[in-house]
Amino acid sequence: MIIINVKENESIDKALKRFKKKFEKTGILKEIRGRNFYEKPSVTKRAEKIKAAYKEKMYAKDNY
Repeated sequence: MIIINVKENESIDKALKRFKKKFEKTGILKEIRGRNFYEKPSVTKRAEKIKAAYKEKMYAKDNY
C-alpha cells in the first residue's frame, strides 16, 4: 500500500503528482498489465534480449 502524507499548505495537485511518481516506481501497474495474458518463457527471454540489445545500442550511440 502506498501512503502519501499531505504536507501543510501543499496543494492537492502536488500530492497527487508525488503519489503518481511513487506508484510508477513500484511497477505495480506494469506487472498487472504483464499478467493479463500468459507469455511463454521463450517469448519473455527473447523480449529481454531485444531490450538489452537496444539499450546497449543507445548507450554506445551516446558514448560515440
